[in-house]
Amino acid sequence: MRDNAVVANERTGAGDPARTLALLWRDRAAQSPRGPRRGLSVDAVIAAATELADRHGLGALTMRAVAQALGAAPMTLYTYVPGKAELIDLMLDAAYARMPRTETAGAPWRRRLTAVADDNRALFAAHPWAAAVSTARPTLGPGAIAKYDHELSALEGLGLTDVAMDDCLTHLLTFVQASARANAEAVALRADTGLDDQQWWDAAGPLLAQVLDPSAYPLATRVGAAAGAAHGAAHDSDHAYRFGLARVLDGLSALIDTEPPIADPAGMVSRPAGSGTVT
Repeated sequence: MRDNAVVANERTGAGDPARTLALLWRDRAAQSPRGPRRGLSVDAVIAAATELADRHGLGALTMRAVAQALGAAPMTLYTYVPGKAELIDLMLDAAYARMPRTETAGAPWRRRLTAVADDNRALFAAHPWAAAVSTARPTLGPGAIAKYDHELSALEGLGLTDVAMDDCLTHLLTFVQASARANAEAVALRADTGLDDQQWWDAAGPLLAQVLDPSAYPLATRVGAAAGAAHGAAHDSDHAYRFGLARVLDGLSALIDTEPPIADPAGMVSRPAGSGTVT
């Protein structure tokens, strides 16, 4: 059972670049021949670390804990992976390699980008810890490169410049990760308090009513009551995701569905005049 801890803040690209890249691409020449006979493998270390993080969150991820899960001495692990920083890159890249990649060739662009978003949401649902990992310096392994190439195909042929394609994808994925992190934190809160949202409101609502004068905050009272009634809670993660994704796509349509102005200083769209719209 998962502990659902997502408070740890980790990042990719924090380890030694040369050793990280060699491990990501399984460069045998760069693997250390020293130490005891190699009875494990890099893949086994990644699998054990991923299972540990899936169950208990990144806060529980230590080299000692991974070694214990593998039945190995802690120092043995360092003959496979230099440290936790490199391990985070390996774990995330492996998750990228296994994640679903919906085929949407020929579909309208909104459907293609929705599939990209949903695939990433599924990734974070399977591995909640991944939502807490900053990828400002992205992992540069085969899983990440394949993921990037596949997701860019959803934006190919829409008349966008290469830079704009990257910008649109980054904007979309940033929203999905933020949504997933908020959801993971809500799950962790329920686990920590032992209360679901309805139970929490059943306890807090009557207490709030004793101190709140609705006439002093009419908008907050009216809108809060309407939203709570509609969603059955103060926050509905599924609704928030669908609503937010629709608004992200609406924003991207300003680049994709319309011709650029005569002067386009940002250089975001390369579609020639008279080419019409693409949906």
